[in-house]
Amino acid sequence: MFNRTTNRFAVERRPCRSAVLPSVLLLFLIGTLKAEEPYAALINPAEPQPTSIERLPPPNLPGLTLSGLTLGDLEQMAVGGNPALARARALVGAARGEWVQSGLLPNPSVGYDGQQLGSGGLAEQHGIAFSQEIPTGGKLRLNRAVADRSVLIAQQELEGLRQRVLTDVRVAYYQVLVAQLQVNLAEEIIRVSAEGTSAVDALYRAREVGRVDVLQAQLESEQALIQKQAASNRYESAWRGLTAVIGNPSLALQPLLGDPDSQSNEIEFERALTRLQTSSPEVGAAVAEVERARFALDRARAQRIPNVSFQGLVNVVDNGIGGGTDGGVAITMPIPLFDRNQGGIARAECEVLAARQAVSQLTLDLQQRLAPIYETYTTSRSQVERHRATILTAASESLALTRKNYEAGESGYLSLLTAQRTFAQTNSNYLDAVLRLRTAEAEIEGLLLSGSLRYAAPDVPSQTGPTNLSRNSPPSNLLGR
Repeated sequence: MFNRTTNRFAVERRPCRSAVLPSVLLLFLIGTLKAEEPYAALINPAEPQPTSIERLPPPNLPGLTLSGLTLGDLEQMAVGGNPALARARALVGAARGEWVQSGLLPNPSVGYDGQQLGSGGLAEQHGIAFSQEIPTGGKLRLNRAVADRSVLIAQQELEGLRQRVLTDVRVAYYQVLVAQLQVNLAEEIIRVSAEGTSAVDALYRAREVGRVDVLQAQLESEQALIQKQAASNRYESAWRGLTAVIGNPSLALQPLLGDPDSQSNEIEFERALTRLQTSSPEVGAAVAEVERARFALDRARAQRIPNVSFQGLVNVVDNGIGGGTDGGVAITMPIPLFDRNQGGIARAECEVLAARQAVSQLTLDLQQRLAPIYETYTTSRSQVERHRATILTAASESLALTRKNYEAGESGYLSLLTAQRTFAQTNSNYLDAVLRLRTAEAEIEGLLLSGSLRYAAPDVPSQTGPTNLSRNSPPSNLLGR
């Protein structure tokens, strides 16, 4: 650096002036290495500030009773206990840490410099060397601007995951409620089958029907018991799914309060689509990605401006000029002759274009995803309304009249069996339509966000790339200096 020959092996210790070197070096190090500043002191108000991290409340359930859980209780439990939300909050914190790191100045370097050490003490030089790289072109400010948008994207993803959790809780809640009703329906079918069996037995004892009717009634009762067992298994499965979503798989089986059969407000397609395209966290993250790409482009253009490196040397002992103190200074900067970050700028320009097109793509994707869910919603709503208006009542009346006619000997057992199966199938179809309706409503109200527990393994960083990047050459994410 200073065109002086350095011998690292033959160092002659001089008792007087050379002895002051460790003390001077120690004092310089103490003055250079400042104590770690508080986190808030690292934020320069003049630079772009990141959006504050959303703090989701912990579970607080003072209203829980032994009588049952409400949907609000379950949502609170999920917000506080679902591990996916805790993971997303940690990723927001990681993004904020990147924001802090990306705007810090490079650390200065300090060390010992010994020259002319093989001169037998005639021309020895012992000094303190130090250097500092000075980023130019607003690189640190742009680093912070890019990282700020990354924080915003992480926060939008956190909000999206929170909505996924709530949607999953609502869907699982209705699955459990409907499963409860299906168990009740199975018990009702067992009761109806038992009444039919009693009527057959009475007629058989009176020798008005044959053994075939008795056997058919017994088979129908067995089928009802099998359906009851299946409904109970479905209820337990739905409960296990619900406890997984709320993050408490050991929660004991207990009743849920609510009525899936209640009336709800009608949802219009255009209004739902507008809400999706304006309020979805997916859209918010996509828009923030456009801004991040634009700042990354500015950062890539600023990369053409070379950083300045300042280097200095203070020779505490210089035997070559009678032991006096002297020094040297060097200021260097690379000349952007070949590398003007042409490829980085071209890449950043294409990333801006890709991010803008992604917003348009997402807008169309939301419409495409909404269409089949809205179809399920409208179809199920129509089915539920028609069942309530006429079908359920007609099935009940048909069963009652058919049983009366059979007991009076005015119709055969086949008619009674058909009426019983129609009653069971009609009520089962109604509960299935109710579940589809509530699920579609929850998905539409939840901005089509669900599947909070689906796990995607994080990307593993490549080990083949460079391990040390120059501060004058940013890494691929454009957040380097």
